Amino acid sequence: MSDDTAWRRSPGPGPLLLGVRHHGPGSARAVRAALDAARPRAVLIEGPPEADSLVPLAADPEMRPPVALLAHAVDEPGRSAFWPLADFSPEWVALRWALEHGAPARFIDLPATHMLAWERREDPCEPDDGPGAGQRQVRVDPLAALAEAAGHDDPERWWEDVVEHRGGAGERDVFAPFAAVAEAMGALRETYGGGGRDRDAVREAHMRLRLRAAQREFGEQVAVVCGAWHVPALGAKTTVAADRELLKGLPKVKADMTWVPWTNRRLARASGYGAGIDSPGWYGHLFRAPDRPVERWLTKVAGLLREEDRIVSSAHVIEAVRLAETLAVMRGRPLPGLGETTDAVRAVLCEGSDVPLALVHDRLVVGDVLGEVPEAAPAVPLQRDLAREQRRLRLKPEALERELELDLRKEGDAGRSRLLHRLRLLGVGWGEPAQSRGSTGTFRETWRLRWEPELSVRVAEAGVWGTTVEGAATARAEADAVQASALADVTGLAEHCLLAGLPDALPVVMRVLADRAALDTDVGRLAQALPALVRSLRYGDVRGTDTQALAGVAAGLAERVFVGLPPACAALDADAADEMRGHVDAVHTAVGLLGEAAQAGSGHSDLRLRWRAVLRTLSGRDTVPGVLRGRAVRILLDEGELEPQEAARLMGLVLSPGTPPADAAAWIEGFVGGSGGGGMLLVHDERLLGLVDAWLTGVPAEAFTDVLPLLRRTFSVYEPGVRRTIGELVRRGPGERPRGAGQAAGTPGFGAEPDAARADAVLPVLRLLLGLDELDAAEDTAQEAALGAADPDNDLVEAGR
Repeated sequence: MSDDTAWRRSPGPGPLLLGVRHHGPGSARAVRAALDAARPRAVLIEGPPEADSLVPLAADPEMRPPVALLAHAVDEPGRSAFWPLADFSPEWVALRWALEHGAPARFIDLPATHMLAWERREDPCEPDDGPGAGQRQVRVDPLAALAEAAGHDDPERWWEDVVEHRGGAGERDVFAPFAAVAEAMGALRETYGGGGRDRDAVREAHMRLRLRAAQREFGEQVAVVCGAWHVPALGAKTTVAADRELLKGLPKVKADMTWVPWTNRRLARASGYGAGIDSPGWYGHLFRAPDRPVERWLTKVAGLLREEDRIVSSAHVIEAVRLAETLAVMRGRPLPGLGETTDAVRAVLCEGSDVPLALVHDRLVVGDVLGEVPEAAPAVPLQRDLAREQRRLRLKPEALERELELDLRKEGDAGRSRLLHRLRLLGVGWGEPAQSRGSTGTFRETWRLRWEPELSVRVAEAGVWGTTVEGAATARAEADAVQASALADVTGLAEHCLLAGLPDALPVVMRVLADRAALDTDVGRLAQALPALVRSLRYGDVRGTDTQALAGVAAGLAERVFVGLPPACAALDADAADEMRGHVDAVHTAVGLLGEAAQAGSGHSDLRLRWRAVLRTLSGRDTVPGVLRGRAVRILLDEGELEPQEAARLMGLVLSPGTPPADAAAWIEGFVGGSGGGGMLLVHDERLLGLVDAWLTGVPAEAFTDVLPLLRRTFSVYEPGVRRTIGELVRRGPGERPRGAGQAAGTPGFGAEPDAARADAVLPVLRLLLGLDELDAAEDTAQEAALGAADPDNDLVEAGR
């Protein structure tokens, strides 16, 4: 049969207009059948014309959907738009059909150069269901309108029943579905006009112009694959002059376009992309399953649950299939859909639990597939350098979130750490630091990795800083240091430079840091900046970075904090005092880490001694809020600089009747509040607990409601066991016990002597945990073997036993 004969089988004269639903597997199957029957000489696809040069890459074996066409403004890469395509997208099927049959494939939508310029002015003009679609205007949903007209309240279910569950193989007229959809869309457009899509008129004018040009080149044997909403407009009779008039004066920007990997999660509507569908994994399965889609789907689910160590047998799968089919019959559906299969999975395979069902939804219904694009695809130099680094470090981007444990003593792991930190500096959030479940030493790092399609845009944006990841991160760090408005931002930047291994950026950052620290007089900002600076010093040994200059700046900054802290703590209100307490804790931690790092001969005395002197000053000044005085006493007590008797004396003075209850409560909050083990201090020091108990019972009734919030906040952070023990001690009356020389040793509520019998009961469990029984058995076996070798008659072995 000739091509002309095949083409005459298409419905009516003129181009073949195939109206589809984006990412619809039923539409994709119908498009493939229609193209096989019509054999067009050219295929026109809704999409930006700048992508015409990228069409051959779709035939590359390394191109694996889901992928997306990415357009971004050259001068402002952050202004971008995506056209996502999955293997079940009708546009991708049409593209692949054209490449396989040698037919030209061209995109006919409004050029991206206009769409991105429109985005600058007001709201973006994007593909029908492109990023941001429907966010700024109320649009008519064609599927919802048709479903409502058919008496259905669920557009997705209606579409599944009439399109996705149709048997494409037995369809006699492959063009009939498109004719029916075109008729329905024509009726909708007669009723709703533009449907709230004001800019569609401009886009459709451009499509008609491109269609006329293709008809002049290829004749009438042209197929157009576009959103079903546009079919009536493309078939309408308009003049060339009218269409060109609509396109006059459109804004422009210079735009680049390329292919980028996409993910199933970004195809999902829940991710915020209007082109999405609720269940890309399910739709992909419907498209790829040759037959028996329900049975094959439930087999997949069973395999996933078995991988998660759940007991799922073949009988479970058979029963789930029966239940899904029964539910479809009861609900009047031609085949079980996602709703029926999900109900069957929950009831049979998950035994009514939504926890494994959530896993099925995440892994299968949505899916964690990440597409791939060939290396020949256009990319900015920074993107190519990043790809080289990823291959060198064996750090493959993945759509599924995973944790990565790094040992910085290994060169490979150190390189991965530097790359991830450099990308964070550039705003490419591929990895986020996480709390390590193992060692907390500085030589270990834990990262949580997930590659999102938007990161390709972030990489393009970062390309303005350089052509390599290291060079771009260095330039970005230097620029951020100069533009930083807060001293803490500069110290944090210095820490990032050390983590990212950017020695060329450190001189600029350190110079800015020294200048800002010398001019800044706000003690709060100085105290906020010191911890990050001191943390940076710890990376020198592990990462091989020279931190000598950093140590000098840190010591000088600490000295300025010591001098300015006492005056800054005077006459603060409750909120400011609570904030300053956080600064005091941070400085205390930083001084402990800094230690003797101050340069010899620089005029600085021992920083720890200087800091303890500052704390003594704070603890004794009446103008300092109680929460700060209490915190200073507690730190000195923990450091061994204050005897318990002296701490008890200071507490007794504060809790005396002459002190206002609110001030006394604030002092207690500073002394035993927070996560520093204040509860255990009260448990083990009966004297301090007695003072608190005696003070609390003596607070006047009219003042009790004022101090209650402070006390509740103080004691609420304690562990339940600590609170229970304190309550038991208070119930026994610790404040009423005699405290003379003859006082019995021990704590109220506990025996005076250890209970040996109760202690011995723990030994078997302790030996099991430590493996001592196995060790003893191994030693006995070795000893018997040695005796057996020396005494063949086993006399010594029996004696040894």
